[in-house]
Amino acid sequence: MDTAAPVSELRIVLVGKSDDRKKKLCDFIQKNQSSRLQKQREVISGEWRGRPLTVVKAPDMFSLSEEAVIEEVKKCETLCSPGPNVLLLLVKPSDFTEENRRTLKFILSLFGPDAFKHSMVVMTEKKRGTQHTVNQLLQDCGGRLYNMSEDKHQLLMQKIENIVRENKETFLTFSEEPEHMKPALNLVLCGRRGAGKTSAAEAILGQTELHSVSSSSECVKHQGEVRGRQVSLLELPALYGKPQEEVMKESFRCISLCDPEGVHAFILVLPVGPLTDEDKGELETIQNSFSSRVNDFTMILFTVESDPAAPAVVDFKGKSRDIQELLQSCGGRSVVVNIKNKQQISEMLEAVDKMRHNKDSRCCYTTETFAHAQIEKIIKQEQSLQSLNSDLINLKTK
Repeated sequence: MDTAAPVSELRIVLVGKSDDRKKKLCDFIQKNQSSRLQKQREVISGEWRGRPLTVVKAPDMFSLSEEAVIEEVKKCETLCSPGPNVLLLLVKPSDFTEENRRTLKFILSLFGPDAFKHSMVVMTEKKRGTQHTVNQLLQDCGGRLYNMSEDKHQLLMQKIENIVRENKETFLTFSEEPEHMKPALNLVLCGRRGAGKTSAAEAILGQTELHSVSSSSECVKHQGEVRGRQVSLLELPALYGKPQEEVMKESFRCISLCDPEGVHAFILVLPVGPLTDEDKGELETIQNSFSSRVNDFTMILFTVESDPAAPAVVDFKGKSRDIQELLQSCGGRSVVVNIKNKQQISEMLEAVDKMRHNKDSRCCYTTETFAHAQIEKIIKQEQSLQSLNSDLINLKTK
């Protein structure tokens, strides 16, 4: 049970297609509070555990024009002034289409860039389903979910209060300009065999049952939309221990699949724990193949199936000399992700964006970068051979 201090005020907007389901949810929220609540058309106001409560039932905006949607969002903000701190998104999985998802995304963009941080999906039917559209929405909402079939009032209200606390009691206001689509990202997932690259890809894209690279000796490309942007994930097979020719062929193929823009980040997937010899060998193979330039584009993705903020997880990064040296080699860029609830995915994408906008480094690793790296490698090898020849000549003349 959550023992944190109670939030000061709840201002909730219900967004969905069905007025009947929104009314049902309104009635459920006001459960056992009817004598203290006042209803005014689309608004219910009253108290919850001694704190002000406002619930706005937004109309069905899914069939309206953009101009009409904008006016309705303005009205919602006015009805719960100074602005909502929670958005409940009512979804019926069996008929939630891609068009519905995009419309909902546009509606939320009018509440500003942080709207999804204040949002939770509310399922209106028992079966969650496996539709990509629903999973994508859940991903955007950080995995926050309540199913009306649970019929647990206390649980719903706790989740609502948690959203307010997590956002430090900030609220949303109408944004004159909807959030624009962020530029697409090309990411390469690398790591040893069994590191969990496919699980990491599923967590990032919010998809399940992706084709695993372990069943293939070649790169596997996954694509999807994450936090309002297109993301291409190249899952690189383990390279350590393979013949040099095969390593170079697969490395070049990986970069080529990201043409013409190139790779924005290499994500090295590591389960939380001591580095194994295979981990070290894989990292060395990657650096030899792509050259030391790859360090400028590398981020470490530590995966756990528990709380990423747990003391044991935090201490592990600080106490391991191997991990410290690894982090130092890639500029300290890392993120710990719980691959089950995926709440740190947005943190990872923000870190990638910072890498892209770092003026001291190139914005992406391209086939041209790869070619230059190979040329530099050949030049160094020739210089080494020349040095050895000089040493041999000197030995013979003595």
